[in-house]
Amino acid sequence: MPEEPSAGGAGSIAKRDGQAGPDAQPAELRQSNHLRVNILVVDDEPRNLAVLETVLDDPGYRLVPAKSGNEALLALMAEEFAVLVLDVRMPDMTGFELAQLVKERRKTARIPIIFLTAYYNEDQHVLEGYGSGAVDYLHKPVNAAVLRSKVAVFAELYRKNRALELANLALLGEVTERRRAELRLSELNESLDRRVQERTQALHASEEQLRQANRRKDEFLATLAHELRNPLAPMRNAVQVLRLQGVGATELEWAPNIIDRQVQAMSRLIDDLMDVSRIDQGKIELRLCRVQLLHVLRDAIETSRPLIDECGHRFTLSMPDEKLWLSADAVRLAQVFMNLLNNAAKYTDNGGAIDLAVRHDGKEALVTVTDTGIGIEAERLESVFTMFSQVEAALSRSRGGLGIGLTLTQRLIEMHGGSVTAHSQGLGHGSEFVVRLPLIGVGADVSATAPAAPLAAGDAVVAPSLRILVADDNNDAAATLALLLEIMGHTVQQVHDGEEAVTATAAFDPELVLLDIGMPKLNGYQACRQIRLQPGGATRMMVAVTGWGQPGDLLASQAAGFDHHLVKPLDPDALEELIAGFANNRDAS
Repeated sequence: MPEEPSAGGAGSIAKRDGQAGPDAQPAELRQSNHLRVNILVVDDEPRNLAVLETVLDDPGYRLVPAKSGNEALLALMAEEFAVLVLDVRMPDMTGFELAQLVKERRKTARIPIIFLTAYYNEDQHVLEGYGSGAVDYLHKPVNAAVLRSKVAVFAELYRKNRALELANLALLGEVTERRRAELRLSELNESLDRRVQERTQALHASEEQLRQANRRKDEFLATLAHELRNPLAPMRNAVQVLRLQGVGATELEWAPNIIDRQVQAMSRLIDDLMDVSRIDQGKIELRLCRVQLLHVLRDAIETSRPLIDECGHRFTLSMPDEKLWLSADAVRLAQVFMNLLNNAAKYTDNGGAIDLAVRHDGKEALVTVTDTGIGIEAERLESVFTMFSQVEAALSRSRGGLGIGLTLTQRLIEMHGGSVTAHSQGLGHGSEFVVRLPLIGVGADVSATAPAAPLAAGDAVVAPSLRILVADDNNDAAATLALLLEIMGHTVQQVHDGEEAVTATAAFDPELVLLDIGMPKLNGYQACRQIRLQPGGATRMMVAVTGWGQPGDLLASQAAGFDHHLVKPLDPDALEELIAGFANNRDAS
C-alpha cells in the first residue's frame, strides 16, 4: 500500500509548481500530496530490474519488481500502482498481452503503462503498444532522465487523483453530515412547533380552567354573602321585635325560635365549608363500625323530613327485606343521604315527589334518590359534583345553599369506598342520584352503633349553681354567654383578655372557666397554662370556646390543659349538659 515518504522527492512537485503549501491545505490533501506511491517494474532480466531500480530510486516511490507477467498480475491484484513500467519481450507472456489483461480488468484499467523495448522498434510495434493501452513507448537503452521525468508526471498525477478522491469523499461526508444535520434540525423544528402548539393549547386550557374557577369563586362569594345575610335578616328582625315595648308572650316565644333556627342554618353552612376543607387536607378520619344501612337512612330521613314536609313533597322509601350491613361512619354517611334528600327537596317545586329506593346489587348496596324537580342539563351532569357548582345561575338562584353539598357528598362516599353518579333527562325532567356502597358480611350485633335517644322536650338538665368565669375579647359574645349562664342559675364574671382572665381567676376562684382562644395580651392557651399553675388550678374545669375547630386545634387545646373544646356558636343544650356533668361529678367526689 502507499506509504508516507520522507521529506523531498517527487512529493514536493506541487509546491515547486507555485501552489499553496501543505499547511494551507486540509489534512487529507496534505497527506495525499506526500504519498509514497507504488510503481510496478516488470522485466524478465534481473539486471534490467536492477538498473530500473537505480534509475527510479526516489524517497517518494516504492518500487515493486516483477520478473514475469504472472508475478505482475499477482502484484496488481494485491496493491494499487501509480504507473506500470513494462518490458515488451518476456518469455511466458509478452508485455502487450499483459497490458491487454491489465486494461480489461476494471480495477487496473486506468493505470498508465510505459513500455520499454530493445527489439520492437518498427512503427507497427509502436502502434501495437499504444493499442494495447500504453501511454508511452521507450526504446532501450532508456534515457534515465526521460524515464524519471515521465514516471514523476504519472506519480504526481496519481497523487492528485488520490487527493481529488479524498476531497470528494470529504465533501460527500460533509454533504451527508449537513443533510443529516438539516434533517435533525427539521425534526427539532417540527418537535419544537409541536411542543409550542401543545403548550399553547395547554395554556389556553389552563386559562379557561382558571377563568371558570374564578367565575365559580365569584359566584361562591356572592352566594356566601347572600346565604349569610339571609339568616341575619330574620335574626335582626327578631331582635328588633324583642326591643319593642308591649311585646306579648307569643312574640317572646317566636323571636328566640327564629334566632335559634337561623343560627343553626349558619352553623350548617360553616360546617359544610369546614368539612370540605378538612377532606381536601386529609384531616377527616372516618369512625368506621358495622352498621345497618336502614339505620343510617332513617337518621338522614329524620333530619330532612321537616324540609320535605314544608315543601309539600310526597316521599316514599323502598327497602329490601334483608338487612344490609356496611362498614361505615354512621354520622358521616347519614350526612351524605341528608344532603341528597335536601337537594331533592330544594330543587323540586312544591308538591313534587321524592323516592328513596334501596336494593342489593351483588357485593354492593345501591341507593337511588329520585325527584321530579327541575332536572339537570346533559352538559352539567359531570360538573354537578364540582365545588360551588349549582344548576341555577347566581342571580336567579332561589333554592339556597353554597353549591358544596354534592362535592362533600361525593368525597365522603369515595372515602367509604363507594361512588355516586347523577342522571337526568334534562331540564324539567327531574334528577336521579345513584350511590353504590360496598357491603360486609352479616352477623355482628349493631345495637352498640344505634344512635342514642334524644332528650324528651321536658327532660331539661338541671345543674347545681357554679361560679363560672367567661373570657372573650368580643364583648357581645361574652355578655350574651354570661347572661345565658346567669339565667341558668350560675354566678358569672366576664373579662375580655387573657391577662384579666388569669387575674380574675385568682380573685374569683371559679369552678368552671370558659376561655376564648384568640384574645389579646395572652391567648387562651397561654392563659389556661397560667391558670393551671395557680392554687386549685388542677381542679378547675377549663373549656376552650372558639371558632377554631380543626383537629390540630383540639390537640393544641389538650396540650395547653383544656378539659373540653367547644366550637362557636355554642349549642346551649350541649353546654348545659357539660356543666351538669361536671357538677354531678364534683358532688359525687
